[in-house]
Amino acid sequence: MTLNQLKVGSSATIKAVGGQGALRCRLLDMGLTPRTQVKLQKTAPMGDPIEIQIRGYELTMRVADAVKIEVEQEGGAA
Repeated sequence: MTLNQLKVGSSATIKAVGGQGALRCRLLDMGLTPRTQVKLQKTAPMGDPIEIQIRGYELTMRVADAVKIEVEQEGGAA
């Protein structure tokens, strides 16, 4: 499953970060690295962007970027 598929309030662990070039580097620089826990805090009224909690801070990102992040939901349900 990808990060954008989480439901509000759900937690997951990042399995892989996709994308290429500058986008992938930017995602990694923001702390979106494998084995990091994330929680979907909220979504905008139209569904884009989303806000996640990661490493003790809130990060807002576009759904188009969240699609590139593969996660495993807590409890093993992916």
